[in-house]
Amino acid sequence: MRKVILPICLMLGACVAGGPAEQSTRTATQTANILPVMKAFSAPRPVPPSRSNRDIHRDFMELVFQLESGRALTTFTRFEGPITVRVTGNPPPNLGPDLNRLMHRLRTEAGIEIDRISGPYANITIQAVSRADIRRHLPKAACFVVPNISDLSEYRMAKRGRTTNWSSLKKREKLAIFLPNDASPQEVRDCLHEELAQAIGPLNDLYRLPDSVFNDDNVHTVLTGFDMLILRAYYAPELHNGMTRGQVAARLPAILTRLNPAGDQVAPRHLPPTPRAWIRAVQTALGPGARPAQRRAAANEAVKIAQAMGWTDHRRAFSHFALGRLSQGSDPALARAHFGLADKFYRQTPGTALHQAYAASHLAAHAISRGQGEEALARIAPHIATAERHENAALLATLLMLRAEALDLTGRVSEAQAVRMDSLGWARYGFGADWAVRAKLREISSLSPLKGPNG
Repeated sequence: MRKVILPICLMLGACVAGGPAEQSTRTATQTANILPVMKAFSAPRPVPPSRSNRDIHRDFMELVFQLESGRALTTFTRFEGPITVRVTGNPPPNLGPDLNRLMHRLRTEAGIEIDRISGPYANITIQAVSRADIRRHLPKAACFVVPNISDLSEYRMAKRGRTTNWSSLKKREKLAIFLPNDASPQEVRDCLHEELAQAIGPLNDLYRLPDSVFNDDNVHTVLTGFDMLILRAYYAPELHNGMTRGQVAARLPAILTRLNPAGDQVAPRHLPPTPRAWIRAVQTALGPGARPAQRRAAANEAVKIAQAMGWTDHRRAFSHFALGRLSQGSDPALARAHFGLADKFYRQTPGTALHQAYAASHLAAHAISRGQGEEALARIAPHIATAERHENAALLATLLMLRAEALDLTGRVSEAQAVRMDSLGWARYGFGADWAVRAKLREISSLSPLKGPNG
């Protein structure tokens, strides 16, 4: 299931101490009152994986033969033959187009036969329901996928038995995905990508992966080039239902050589496993339920574990990022230091361009709060194209709003207004409701010292 970790961790919110949100400029207020049409991304531009096939072999085996809880799976399962998908419930307007785009990618990039149908039965039922309905069943989930049912009304009774137990499956024939119909278009799409990928493919998530939706850090929200390779291998003709871990492991090297020949020429990195203690600390820090002091203590613990493990990869960076995110309200200087460390470790880890964009958004916000417009512009500039390439409208809108504030600080007011207006079309997809778009604009506007009581 997709955790409700993203709004807590990655959105800019409460970036630094500053003036009240209502102290936005007249220009920003006027802009927010004239919201343009929602923008949409064009053709996807996934980046092929650049890692060693030996690393990908290890990734595949851990994704396929282990659940997120750490429990081992003994049997390989997938759909055999063409996969059919139907949509029920009350789907939001964007669900249909986003589902069609995703299925086209699965057919063309992963080689999976998958089609949408309108009949009463399909292999996969996507039911659009309210967030409240989802959380009545799973309070910590934004969306989830379940085997052997087709309606949310069946879940309460079915979850007590073996019917919905993934470890009991011998093959996949019928599954249901439950998505929110009252979330932002981007959140609905993000759920769609992650849950459909798990419905047809691996069930596990690994924090070790820097370039995948199969990672609970939720940095990547649409299927990546790595993910499509994993799914293509998952449906390779050499594999079939009922195979053991050893049987799959024996056939996988030849499959990866055929599908990703360049990966045979790359040296493996052999990143160490992620200890459960670090995972628990991150989940406490960024998941629901903990008090602010508990969150900060857990984030500190994640940093300490990462340091003790000697990590210098994206997990070390994410530890600092989480602590920076949770320190903003109480200690902006400390937060800025940890965002700087996150940026440092992300920069030395391959495949983390999107992670770097998130770190840059926070560092740019701190620069704006200090009136340093040119520094903010320099930090933002390399990452706008990254956010667009990864189809992250919320991040793209945030970066553009920050750029507009930085342009105002440097006296380029008309350019700032144009950039601010451009941000709103993306914000409508990324943040959804008009009030949410306006709230984000006011939040970012309030960072600038020009927008204080005397600004």
